[in-house]
Amino acid sequence: MNLLRAACLLLLLSGTAFAAPLKNVLAGHASPYLAQHGADPVAWQEWNAETVARARREGKLLFVSVGYFACHWCHVMQRESYRDPAIARLLNTHFIPVKVDRELNGALDAALIDFVERLKGVSGWPLNAFVTPEGYPAYALMYAPPIEFRGLIERLQTTWQSRRTEFEAAAREAAGFDTPPPAAPALTADEARRAYLQAALQEADTLQGGFGDVSKFPLPTHLRALLEIQARVPEPRLRDFLLLTLDQMAGQGLRDAVQGGFFRYTIDPDWQTPHFEKMLYDNAQLAVVYARAAEVLQRPAYRTIAHETLDWMLAALRLPDGSFATATSALDARGREGGDSLWTVAMLRRVLSTAEFEAARKAWKLDSVAPFEHGFLPRPGLGLSPALFARLKAARPARPPRDDKRNAGLNGLALSALSRAGGDVPRFAAAARALHDFLTTRMSDGDALLRTRAGPRVFKAAELDDYAYVATGLEDYGQRYQVPAARQQAQRLAAMAWTRFFGPAGWRQETRPLLASVRPQASMADGALPSPAWKLLQLAVKSEKMAAQAVNASRLAASAVRHAPFDHPGAVLAGLK
Repeated sequence: MNLLRAACLLLLLSGTAFAAPLKNVLAGHASPYLAQHGADPVAWQEWNAETVARARREGKLLFVSVGYFACHWCHVMQRESYRDPAIARLLNTHFIPVKVDRELNGALDAALIDFVERLKGVSGWPLNAFVTPEGYPAYALMYAPPIEFRGLIERLQTTWQSRRTEFEAAAREAAGFDTPPPAAPALTADEARRAYLQAALQEADTLQGGFGDVSKFPLPTHLRALLEIQARVPEPRLRDFLLLTLDQMAGQGLRDAVQGGFFRYTIDPDWQTPHFEKMLYDNAQLAVVYARAAEVLQRPAYRTIAHETLDWMLAALRLPDGSFATATSALDARGREGGDSLWTVAMLRRVLSTAEFEAARKAWKLDSVAPFEHGFLPRPGLGLSPALFARLKAARPARPPRDDKRNAGLNGLALSALSRAGGDVPRFAAAARALHDFLTTRMSDGDALLRTRAGPRVFKAAELDDYAYVATGLEDYGQRYQVPAARQQAQRLAAMAWTRFFGPAGWRQETRPLLASVRPQASMADGALPSPAWKLLQLAVKSEKMAAQAVNASRLAASAVRHAPFDHPGAVLAGLK
């Protein structure tokens, strides 16, 4: 009897024999993205310490799938794979499946993005990573069709069962704990400007504008850095590139000419074919870019684009409490990609006058085959009046599904946009004031910044980017509208960020990472979102108390900036401010 009791105790402690079956816990989740997966047959878990602990007890790989509400390929992979019963059985039986909203777990997302970029050279979403129970990413993939995906998970499970020790060793090795580069003298503003400008012009597409030769993303931080360089050291070649890029972005498929706002990216290099999601972070940053371009390049029309972008934010994303939602979906309420932005010929005939339709027919080549499944995407063109676009907007106000999460950092970017690009326009000043009040009263628990409010649920673990973007937003608001208390609050949040996230080895994005592969970063590159480290450096130069830390951080980052200046436009902005 004693032996039987001991054996049962060992089995219970091991957690493998009597572990309760996994169940999908996402139904009704406060995150709209996670709630979308609540009916999947995959037994999705949330990313937390308890989930990781279960993987350790059961000796299973974690399957961590990261996406977001407005992601086109995330919807496709859900439809094709995560709702497939056979694939779900494999994941539920052999893995601990975890669904992650990247806007709730930004630091985890950034760590896995870094892993997949080192593994494959590219990244994107959905980002699907296989993580050992110890917390080391072992393999990752983005979108894959169901046959390929099923074959991969079967091979990984077979390898894990038969060669676990080698598998874990390879995952630890893949973590890439390289010796950090030695600290170097911080670059001067002139050095940073020259190195970045040379690198940027090498990457520039001087025929179509922007950067890259496959797909096109707006990359607002790069455009802001180039505008500041042009403002200080005018150069005809740079001016031409900026004008080309800004005109292409506003006049081709990246921008919604009817409803307003910029789509996230185009899948082609000449800005024609977007995916139709619209993100708060893109539009907030682009409003600032176009407002600044109006000044630097002396193009008043760019200020109009900035204001129209802010108006789209107010109309499409603003919530009753003065905050802003995260994004609108690429899918309409009927599940059609671009359904709220595309028009058929029959629809256009019903709305437009005969003369207007003839102008649209020529400008949009309505006699040819529609370039999208659900019709044509209106865009500016010769002979098309503002009244035509206003008529289309009035006839069909778009109401795409929306991710109503209120993220602190993204709302900080929105506050910067309203303050910098909105100026004294009364509707924008009023919106900035309401957003300032929301951030200072509802996104703090007194001792720390909150990360997200989603419905009634509060996510408390604010990350580095939240502190950096909210502090910058408060600084911009306080400076633009002469509110000293906002600037003081900005400095207080910035000081908290330096204390919580910066150390001798560099920056951490979260205070308690669950991934074992996470290490402090000497430098943080800019991407679709600006580097929070460079944002905090910009604030630090205005504070005597943080000046010494700013020097240390600049020295730590100097080697990376010298090695890859194109990745660090934020260094230019920090040096030129």
